[in-house]
Amino acid sequence: MTVLIIAEHDNASLKPATLNTVTAAALCGGEVHVLVAGHNAAGVASAAAQVTGVAKVLHVDADMLAHGVAEYMAAQVLAVAAGYSHILFAATASGKNIAPRVAAWLDVAQVSDITRVISADTFERPIYAGNAIATVQSTDAVKVITVRTTAFDPAALFGQAPAAIDTVAAVAVPVAATFVGSEIAKNDRPELTAAKVIVSGGRALGSQEKFNEVMTPLADKLGAALGASRAAVDAGYAPNDWQVGQTGKIVAPQLYVACGISGAIQHLAGMKDSKVIVAINKDPEAPIFSVADYGLEADLFAAVPELVAAL
Repeated sequence: MTVLIIAEHDNASLKPATLNTVTAAALCGGEVHVLVAGHNAAGVASAAAQVTGVAKVLHVDADMLAHGVAEYMAAQVLAVAAGYSHILFAATASGKNIAPRVAAWLDVAQVSDITRVISADTFERPIYAGNAIATVQSTDAVKVITVRTTAFDPAALFGQAPAAIDTVAAVAVPVAATFVGSEIAKNDRPELTAAKVIVSGGRALGSQEKFNEVMTPLADKLGAALGASRAAVDAGYAPNDWQVGQTGKIVAPQLYVACGISGAIQHLAGMKDSKVIVAINKDPEAPIFSVADYGLEADLFAAVPELVAAL
């Protein structure tokens, strides 16, 4: 039994999500191999080879793989899939884009967003916005799985002597998909899904100007990433990539500070695994207080500036 992980990277560095996926893969049993498919990503392959628990790295280099286009990536995964009992992806935008294509071509059922590995064929995953946990057993010969990375500790990077790196030929893909371009949001703050501290604002902030005026100083003091509820994003107070929740990003930082967020079920599903949750809300009945370790019933426009001054 051997597990294949599809590495996430930007051709320069390995994304933290891959390290969490390695931990999940190790729990499935057997050897853990990592596929690094990209262009001029030899440094990524070298880093993957030094992740604790990785026995082998498969490195594929081709121009068409430079941007992680799902059609090309899925074909490359299928080309090396023979002999693997499990194929694991991080449950990120990239992983969720590629995994269903691989599962469909292999004619197997995908097991999505697992939070626990019970055995090689049995897993737990959240359903109903995290209000229930389903235990799923897969009898397929090949298990195609996406992993909720916040549920698993990251494997140690540079934690072992380098594993073997095998160069694999790229496969020709007769598909009519072409990479046209991308717009990358530049942010000096930590990446939301990898941040140790997150400060999030909700609809109670009232406007984009107030959001920036109140939340930015607190995030600066804490060295935190900025997040937002879906209501705040829908209202235009914050960009889409700041959204935390079931339909946004799933996070589990060391500290999560929720300001003016009522705690709708879809938001709680995205952040309730945070180690310490602080909630500031003037509504004593706000659902966010049910998951908060520390709750402050106060007007955020007074409390947050006071907190910033104290910090």
